Amino acid sequence: MARTATIELRDLVIGCAIGTYGPDDVVPDAHLLDLDLTISPDLVQIAADDMACVFDYDPLIAEIDRLARAQHYATQEYLISGIARLCASYRAIRAVEIALRKTPVLGGTGSLGVRLKLEEADLASLR
Repeated sequence: MARTATIELRDLVIGCAIGTYGPDDVVPDAHLLDLDLTISPDLVQIAADDMACVFDYDPLIAEIDRLARAQHYATQEYLISGIARLCASYRAIRAVEIALRKTPVLGGTGSLGVRLKLEEADLASLR
């Protein structure tokens, strides 16, 4: 089996406004982001405890936060598409899985989301 490496981000509450809601609609309390970034195992299995040896995900998270807050979005899908373009701008990212969900959905319960998986060729086409 080949070595693999993934950076996993879970349950990040992002500050975004998505959708249009009527007076009787359930308005989400939160939008949660999960992100799986496939990177080179050489950026995880390192010989020195040095930030220069790893993928620094903090700038990507900051860019995602800026993108999420930049405008009102009609759909989760459009925001995910923007996040995909951001991920593609990082050559160290070989593949990505993005999941964005809102909660609650009905009666104060549930979550509803969209998931996008992009492989290396998909990211290359975005670059």
